[in-house]
Amino acid sequence: MSWRRALKDTARSGIAVEKKRLEPLIAVRGAAGLAIVIALSLWLFGPAAAASSAFGAFQAAIATFQRSWRPRPELAIASGTSLAVSTFLGYLTISKEPLFLALLVVWTFAAGMSWAAGPTIGLIASSNVAIMLVTVTLPTSVAQAAGHAAMMIVGGLVQAALIVLFPVRRWGAHRDALADALAAEADYARRLRHDPVASFDPQPLMEARNAAAVTPRQARRRPAELHGARGIAERIRPVLASLADPAMGVPAEGPARDRVRELLASAAALLDAAAHAIRHGEPVKVPPAALATFRTPDTGSILTGAPYRAMTRLNTLLQDVVETAGGAPQDGAPSGARGTARSAETDGRSTSGRAPTHPGARGTARPAPTTRSRPTFLALIPKALKAMRSELRRGSPVTRHATRVSAVAATGYILGTWLPLGHGYWAPLTSVMVMRPDFSQTYSRAVARLAGTVIGVAVATGAVQAASPGTLLSGALAVASAALMYLLMRTGQFATQACIAAYVVFLLGMGGEEWTQTVPERVLLTLMGGFLAMLAYAVYPAWETPRLRTRLADWLAAQGTYAAAVFGSYADPSASNAPDVRQALLTARTARAAWHAAVARATAEPVRHRGLSRTAADDAEDALAQLGRVAMLLEAHLPERGATPVPPAARFADALRESTHQGAKAIRERRVPTWDAVREALDAWDTENPENADKVVRNTATLVLDTLTELSEALDTAVPPMTLDGTAPEKPDGPRNPKDSATR
Repeated sequence: MSWRRALKDTARSGIAVEKKRLEPLIAVRGAAGLAIVIALSLWLFGPAAAASSAFGAFQAAIATFQRSWRPRPELAIASGTSLAVSTFLGYLTISKEPLFLALLVVWTFAAGMSWAAGPTIGLIASSNVAIMLVTVTLPTSVAQAAGHAAMMIVGGLVQAALIVLFPVRRWGAHRDALADALAAEADYARRLRHDPVASFDPQPLMEARNAAAVTPRQARRRPAELHGARGIAERIRPVLASLADPAMGVPAEGPARDRVRELLASAAALLDAAAHAIRHGEPVKVPPAALATFRTPDTGSILTGAPYRAMTRLNTLLQDVVETAGGAPQDGAPSGARGTARSAETDGRSTSGRAPTHPGARGTARPAPTTRSRPTFLALIPKALKAMRSELRRGSPVTRHATRVSAVAATGYILGTWLPLGHGYWAPLTSVMVMRPDFSQTYSRAVARLAGTVIGVAVATGAVQAASPGTLLSGALAVASAALMYLLMRTGQFATQACIAAYVVFLLGMGGEEWTQTVPERVLLTLMGGFLAMLAYAVYPAWETPRLRTRLADWLAAQGTYAAAVFGSYADPSASNAPDVRQALLTARTARAAWHAAVARATAEPVRHRGLSRTAADDAEDALAQLGRVAMLLEAHLPERGATPVPPAARFADALRESTHQGAKAIRERRVPTWDAVREALDAWDTENPENADKVVRNTATLVLDTLTELSEALDTAVPPMTLDGTAPEKPDGPRNPKDSATR
């Protein structure tokens, strides 16, 4: 993508206003906390302290809007406290410019590194540095600075108290995550009716898994309908795929296919009903027709073998998820369908396809699940520091971001102080607020901040000129601007920045500053800060495009490990390796998410591909997605303990695991991977077991090799690596498609 197009696209995304569900009650609660803090500060300490404490309450409320599964009161307290510490230390050094500049560089670098611990912590840390640049100018003595810092902490405490006293959808985010996962599977079931090999995005399941991890305190208070349903949803997805896929035995057309379509439609209706009930905390309204579909007596004569087993498991799992979501047990439910979901949310180790979920499953009872534990907020601090240390290395995108933002903040502060405009902190403040570790967010936020600042300042200036507000009215207008910002926060950066600009004008006006002292220099310095941020990324970038091959290689290695674990389960059913399958699946999902995030960032970058064209990346992605789907089909029917082993699957699993790791190395080195070992293991399978007692496993192994071959074909179209003399190396002799020469 050219720079012109990249700038055009990022500018358009920066000023776009998205349609999002508004949360007026939360906005009113945040504004109420801000109003309480401003009123208390005005009464006790005066306008300057009120302005300073208002920033603390304002930032604490913003922190509670960030997507986090942790208790929101703790986020508000942490935000207010960290801002207070930043302000006090900043004031102690503000009189000595070199010392303050050194503190600004260190503080900004630490805030940049905090993005390694997650976007919530990164945003709070960056906002604290930006606001600190304003608040250090308000006190006039060390005692006042301590008082202002104390009031910032009070602002965080007030916001935290309001969250506790007036909760709004206390478990709303957790409910939405679980409901979104069930709704995504319902949509998947509908798409499978028309496309038996339809793809599925596991991101909702990943979000639900993150939401399922709770602190010990949360585990005691979590609603019953949030227990267990996520683990059942994880097992439903492979069963849906195996029921629909023609490779598992259902013809593309005919009575069996019609029956499968009916079952998928009913499954979608039941999943949607459960999702609606969980989202709103209501009893499940089970569609009678959907439930009756699974009780049709002639199903056994239409479906046989693997499709019939999939239908039976799906029936059981749907009964479980409906009961867990709050529905009453239905008459005619199959044996073993009730009571299997009356357990806490698990980490998935005991909820893979090998767990006893249907009559005839191994054992007589499901192993006792364990609650997914999330560390407390204090226990999170060592983990965050560890994540920051792991990213503190040369070449890390986070380290490059921290270096970039600290250099820009120092440069902006020096230029802002040197220029005869006053309020020079607006330039570094803008830079810190808009800079992010990736290109698209940095540039889009810079455009949004400039446009939003112009609009917000213009509206606020017009209101000040028209009304000439005093201290109390300025405070009221500041609270109204903050409330509007809280309401529109999720609609995009443009609206947010406009409200923030108006809020700052009114708040500083409450402190006695005339609009003529803030408006002109604010606009000019905001423009300069945004320009410095954009220039810094162009000069010292952290492009995602060159790392696409590494992301693709990581995904291949993870998918190969997952597929090998599934085949290993068939080779030795007596082994307790279901946790290995589950962990491999989670690792593959993480690698897939990293690949898609990298592709999304790379698409917006003005950088040409380096050895991986857009077409090659898309084809390789399709091949790896197909590899994961094929492994998932086998996972839906993992053998029970005591089942007949499939010895050739062991050699195939070892060859697959080793070959995919070698293939990942080849991709990183810009070579086309080969699959000779996998092909040899497949040929040996026919030699060792010519009768192919388990044809499903054998046929799936063939599909695995086909997908790996498609991956090599996709990468064979990429730009070849250059030799030392600058010429492209010759391609090896032989057919490009191993299917042309391999004997199956």
